[in-house]
Amino acid sequence: MATKGAAIGIENLGGLAFHIIASKLGPSEAAAVGCVNKRFKDWASDESLWSVFCSQELGLSSPLDPLGNPCPSFKEAYGAWREAYGMYPWPLVRRVKNVWDRIKIWLTGNFPEVLPTLRKGASEAKLDELEKSLKVRLPLPTRVLYRFCDGQELCSDESSGRISGNLCGLIGGYSYYNFLVNVFLLPLNLIIEETRDITRDIGFTRPKYIVMAVSSTYTEKMFFLDCEVGQLYVGTKNLLLNREMMPCVPNGLINSVHDSRNGPQQDAMLLWLEEHVRRLENGIIKLREEGNIRSISLFPEQPPTCSVATTCGVQIRASAVFAPEFSDLMDEAEKYMFAYSIRMSLKPEGCFVNGAPFDSCQLYWRHWIIKSNDTVVGDINGEAVIGQYPLLRPREKEFVYESCTTSAASPGSIEGSFTFIPGRLVDPKGGPFEVEVAKFPLVLPDYIF
Repeated sequence: MATKGAAIGIENLGGLAFHIIASKLGPSEAAAVGCVNKRFKDWASDESLWSVFCSQELGLSSPLDPLGNPCPSFKEAYGAWREAYGMYPWPLVRRVKNVWDRIKIWLTGNFPEVLPTLRKGASEAKLDELEKSLKVRLPLPTRVLYRFCDGQELCSDESSGRISGNLCGLIGGYSYYNFLVNVFLLPLNLIIEETRDITRDIGFTRPKYIVMAVSSTYTEKMFFLDCEVGQLYVGTKNLLLNREMMPCVPNGLINSVHDSRNGPQQDAMLLWLEEHVRRLENGIIKLREEGNIRSISLFPEQPPTCSVATTCGVQIRASAVFAPEFSDLMDEAEKYMFAYSIRMSLKPEGCFVNGAPFDSCQLYWRHWIIKSNDTVVGDINGEAVIGQYPLLRPREKEFVYESCTTSAASPGSIEGSFTFIPGRLVDPKGGPFEVEVAKFPLVLPDYIF
C-alpha cells in the first residue's frame, strides 16, 4: 500500500516539481524516469532540464556537439557527447573538458595569439596509430586530453629544418643571457617523430617514454611521459649522457592511469595542465611583453615565490624559476640551476632620498647574498647588472633583466641590494642610496614546467 501511495504521489507531481527533482538526480536517472509513462517522458525531454545538465556537466551554454556543430536540442547535444566519449569514464571526460575550457578562456582574454595553434582533437584511430607505432599504451587521461586537443601547430624554420623561435608555446618559458625557453605541447605526429629520434639518440631499449612537449627554441628542453605509470619527466643537462630525468608532478597524486574501474583517473599530463592553468588564472604567472613579442613567462609574479620591496620610491620585484635542462644532478656542488628575474621601476611620484624628491635615478652597484639551506654560499658585489646601468623614471615600464645561479641544495635564496644615484651617473643630483632586494626563494618545485 505504501508503494502504491508513493506511486500515486509521484503521478500527481507537476512539471516544475519534476524538473527540480530530476535536475538533482542527474541525466541518466532523468532519462530512466522518463521511461515510466508518456507524461514523465515529456517532462524528462524538456529543453530547460537538459540545458541544466549540459551546463553543469559540460559547460555548454548552447546545444553543440563535440565538433562544435549545433544540435537541434540540448538533449541531443548531451547524447552526442556521451556517444563520442562513451569508451572513457564520464567523470574523466568532464574533467578534461573543464581544463581545456579553462585554458581557452584564459587564452581568449589574455593571449589570443595562441588559440590558432591549438589543433582539433585527435580521433581514436590516430591515437591507436600512435600506440601501434611506438608500441606503448597511453594512460587514459592523456588519451582523453588528446581527444579534445591534438597539441599545438609548430612552425618550421626552413633554413635549418628546426622548430622556429615562435613564442606561442602553451606552457611558456623564460630567458636569461642568450638562452631562451618556450615550451609547446606536441601534436601526435610530432610525438611519434620526436620519440623515435630521442629513442635512437639515447638508446632506450623500448620507448616506454614518449616525448610530449619541447621548447620551440634552440635551447633543448624535453618532457617525457612514462606510459606505464603515467608520470611526466623532464630531461636534465645529462639527458643524452646518462638519460637523467626528473619527475614533474608529485608521484603520490598519480592514480589509475590504465584502470577505468578504479578512479579517479589522473596521470601527470592531466595534473600538469590543471596546475598550469590554475597558475595562469590566479596571476601566479603572466604574459611577458618584450618589444612586439609576447609569451607566457614562468617567473612567478605573486608572493611567496615573488618578493616585492620598495625603498625611497624604487620598487624591486624578484623571483626565480627552476631550469632542469641546465641542472646536473651528478654535480654535488652545483646540482640545481635557477634562472631569476629582477624587475625594477620608479613610483609615479619619483624617488625621495632624505626627504628630497627626484624625478629619476640610475643604478650603479649591486650586492647579492646567495644562500643554500640557510648557509651563505655567495656574497657578490659589482657594478651594473648584466653590463647595464638602468635609468628609472616615473610611469615608465619596468626594467627587466634575467640571470642565473646554481645551488647545491634546495631550498636556497637570494637577497641583497642595489645602489642608485639620484638623477644620472653623469649628472648626479645627490648622494647614493641603497634599495632593498627582498629575499626570494630558490626552491625545487613540486611541479616542474
